[in-house]
Amino acid sequence: MLTLPPPHTLIAFEAAARHGSFQRAGEELCITPSAVSHRIKTLEDWLGQALFLRINRKIELTAAGAAYLAEVRPALARIEAASRQLRGQAGQTLRISVAPAFGAKWLVGRLAGYQQAHPTLEFALSASTRLDPMLDGTADLGLRYGRPPWPGLSAFKLSDETVTPLCTPALAATLKTPADLARVRLLRHPLLPWQPWFAAAGLDWPAPESGPEFDDAMMMLEAAAAGSGVALSVGLLARSYLVSGALVAPFDVAVPGLGFYAVLPPAAANQAWIRDFVRWLQLEVRTPPIG
Repeated sequence: MLTLPPPHTLIAFEAAARHGSFQRAGEELCITPSAVSHRIKTLEDWLGQALFLRINRKIELTAAGAAYLAEVRPALARIEAASRQLRGQAGQTLRISVAPAFGAKWLVGRLAGYQQAHPTLEFALSASTRLDPMLDGTADLGLRYGRPPWPGLSAFKLSDETVTPLCTPALAATLKTPADLARVRLLRHPLLPWQPWFAAAGLDWPAPESGPEFDDAMMMLEAAAAGSGVALSVGLLARSYLVSGALVAPFDVAVPGLGFYAVLPPAAANQAWIRDFVRWLQLEVRTPPIG
């Protein structure tokens, strides 16, 4: 016979630890913060250990709580994955955490095609560039630009990317050589540094210290399309702008970038229906746009 604490207390514990707040955990679980607190107290009494420090309405895991969370979280994720698999794909929801630009400029326009072939599958999309959603069990799959390895996660390559400057046709007409970039505004993004491209173009220039800086590549591309300056971009995100003619590459110089990856926690990587979706992504990335 198993000797376990009440399951609802474990769920409340994991949610409170993930959010760092009884209130936000309650919002997720559709119960009051006091109900969350009561469930945590029940679990603590059952274990004979304090799991949280309660300091001025803030909560913080104790050492025992952190150690317990490291065991409880993957166990709950495995139970969830096994339950979803047993239920079959009917009524399943694939939770995708996607970098904002990749989601807006590439993914969402293609999901309808997959849903037509899998009408019982639903999608729940959220925007993030962090790995936390896959590590804490709130997402089954993440779509990220970067370079693995990412500890605790499996990465499946979707594409290798090259990086090149883009701007409006009107601005491109004024740029005869790469050195002409000295007199225009350069748009910046932390994952798309200018210096490697400068070197490839024969420019011994340092990284620019001025010019608008963006943490969202989609906003940066929109700014470039509005004529705000020259942006570095990877091809996958720029496809729609290039096809429409809103942006052009003023120079025939490109440098290797990072890549786009599907990033999965172990429980999701073991699910055949999720791996099928990853394989579809890999094929779809290689399909050129229409128009």
